[in-house]
Amino acid sequence: MKKQLLFLLLAVVLLSSCATATLSEFPGVGRVKRYDFYSYDLPPAFDGFRIGFASDFHYESRLKKNDLNSVVRALKSVHADALLLGGDYRSKKGGNLDTLFAALSRVYTPYGTFAVMGNHDYDYCYSEVVEAMRKNHVRLMEHNSYKLMKDGQHIIVSGVRNPFDLKKNGDSPSQHFPADDFVILLTHTPDYAEDTNVSNANLVLAGHTHGGQVSLFKKYSPVKHSIYGNRFLTGWKENSQGTPVIITNGLGTSRIDVRLFTPSEVVLVVLHRVEK
Repeated sequence: MKKQLLFLLLAVVLLSSCATATLSEFPGVGRVKRYDFYSYDLPPAFDGFRIGFASDFHYESRLKKNDLNSVVRALKSVHADALLLGGDYRSKKGGNLDTLFAALSRVYTPYGTFAVMGNHDYDYCYSEVVEAMRKNHVRLMEHNSYKLMKDGQHIIVSGVRNPFDLKKNGDSPSQHFPADDFVILLTHTPDYAEDTNVSNANLVLAGHTHGGQVSLFKKYSPVKHSIYGNRFLTGWKENSQGTPVIITNGLGTSRIDVRLFTPSEVVLVVLHRVEK
């Protein structure tokens, strides 16, 4: 019986390595995944605007110090105009946050880097994350927003403070703008887009689920990181009001350092204006 269990465990580990292997040119980063987002509301000046998105580093879990150069290269490769970070920066095992954010600061974008916190950050290392962000010029969004200007036109980037504490947060920061503004809402968990009115947001970006870490057909996962089961597991989804939500698999791991059919990823979102 012990031999059978050992064989099964070995098979899972080997299968995990094979199943997450990709043709990525960035060792330690499974893939760079691109989404093209089309909208009537996007100002003409922002047609073709590129947003880099990375989340759930859990440094150092599966994501080690030796992988940081690959993460930086992957993020640089998307030629983003702005970089958004979705939270959960350090793992329970530890990981030097100054090292992580110093590496991320090497990813230059014309409009800068914007970030929200994840549940691990609130629980274990909030002050350390804040200080590391400050040192490395990352703009932390705790229920506030930034207006990105280009050729006299603008879009809004809004960030959610602790999306697991809805009572304290009140309404979504995306709701504080005129309906004709183009608003991107950054939140750690996709559940927030279902739990709260985000109808004024054109697009929501989220992480937290890790794609399940172990998943079949991008739909089924034994570990649920959402109260909605696998509904918001990974990829392009919509909430009940039809608002698009893009959920990344993230870069690190939590609980166990295994990925099966859920490659770690850096995300690129390219905005496109559609003429009415």
